[in-house]
Amino acid sequence: MTIQEASEHYQIPRRVLREYESWGLCGAVKKVMGAWQYDDTDLERLSTIMTLHDIGFTKEETEAYMRLLLEVDGTRAQRLRMLEEKRSAALDEIHFKERQLQRLDYLRHEIRKTQEETGPVQK
Repeated sequence: MTIQEASEHYQIPRRVLREYESWGLCGAVKKVMGAWQYDDTDLERLSTIMTLHDIGFTKEETEAYMRLLLEVDGTRAQRLRMLEEKRSAALDEIHFKERQLQRLDYLRHEIRKTQEETGPVQK
């Protein structure tokens, strides 16, 4: 499968495919008549890369995670730690947004309460 076919079929931006190629993580990818060819293993790795991008990994974090993934021994704890850190950051962001919503709702409530007490706002 060529870069164009992979991009179109799996909805993977070409820049991600080029990043993947530049990392040298695609041992099975070969140039055939000047075009990169992806096999099923590459497509599985690309799926992981897209997932990492979608959950907020930076380019550098994604590359580090993928290099760990391809090492033979002893990287599970490191990869799990990376995922736990990203999960913790996502939860912090969710909690921050929840506090924002509570404050917004409080201000909306105050305006409505005042409106009920004094009547509609005149222009």
